[in-house]
Amino acid sequence: MSGNGKFTTWEEAVVWLRNQPDQGQLVRDAFYDDPLTMAADRYFRSSEWQAVAALLSGRSGSALDVGAGRGIASYALARSGFEVTALEPDGSAIVGAAAIRDLAAQAELPIHVVEEFSERLPFADETFDLVFARAVLHHTRDLDGACREMFRVLRPGGMLIAAREHVISKESDLQQFLDQHPLHHLYGGEHAYLLDRYTGALTSAGFAEVETLAPLQSPINLFPYTMQTLRSAVVEKLTRKIPVAPLWRAAFASQRVFASLLSLAERFDHRPGRLYSFVCHKA
Repeated sequence: MSGNGKFTTWEEAVVWLRNQPDQGQLVRDAFYDDPLTMAADRYFRSSEWQAVAALLSGRSGSALDVGAGRGIASYALARSGFEVTALEPDGSAIVGAAAIRDLAAQAELPIHVVEEFSERLPFADETFDLVFARAVLHHTRDLDGACREMFRVLRPGGMLIAAREHVISKESDLQQFLDQHPLHHLYGGEHAYLLDRYTGALTSAGFAEVETLAPLQSPINLFPYTMQTLRSAVVEKLTRKIPVAPLWRAAFASQRVFASLLSLAERFDHRPGRLYSFVCHKA
C-alpha cells in the first residue's frame, strides 16, 4: 500500500477486497470471485450477457475484447462462437492477462491474449468484426484516441459495443461519484465523462451510427439487478414509505407498465456515475 493509503496495484486492491467478510456480494457482482471458471460461466449466464448476446445475434468472426481484465467477456465471446483476442495491459494472475490465459486453458477455449493498452492497439487496420469494451472508455487516458483506435481495427460493417460506462451530468458531479465509488478509494483509476463527451468521441472517430442505451433501458446497465429484482427493490422501497405492499406489487405486476415507469424515470435520473452503453457501427 502506498503512502496515500491506496494500493499500488489493482491486484492488491482486489485481493484485499476479497478478504473482507462483508464484501462478498460486491466481489461476486464484480466477478472477482474464484474459481474463475465459475465466475466466467456465471457472467455468460447473466442477464447482462444475454442482452449483449441479443445485440450480437447473427454476427460471427473475429472479436477483440479490449481491457479484458480477468477474461469473463472473452470467455463469453468464445462460448458464443467468436475467434477472440483479449487485450489486457495488466499481467496479473488474478485480475489480468495471466488469469485470462489460465481461464482459456481450463475452459479449453482458443483465446489469444495480448498485453497492451487500448489507446495503442497493436493490430492492422480492419482486423476485427467486433470490438467489445466492458467498462473501458471511462478508464482511458485518451478517450478520443482510444475510440479512433477501436474504429481503425474494425472491418467495414463491424460493431463496437462499449458497455457500462460511467456518466455525469456536470463536471462538478465527478468528485461526488469518485467519493461514493466502492472501489476507487482502494486504487484509483475510476473516472466518468459527460454523455456528450462519449458520443462526441465515438462520432469523431468515424462511427456512422451510435446507439445510446440509457441506464434504466437495458439489462446491460442494470446488472447486478434484473428487471425482476429491480421491480422487487422498488416495491420494497415504496412499501417502507407507504406500507401497502400488495398494492405496489399489483401496480407493477405488468412488465410493460414497469418498463414505462422506468422510461419516465430516465428523465429524472441524474445519479453521478450512472451507467450507459453504446452500440456503434462502422459503415
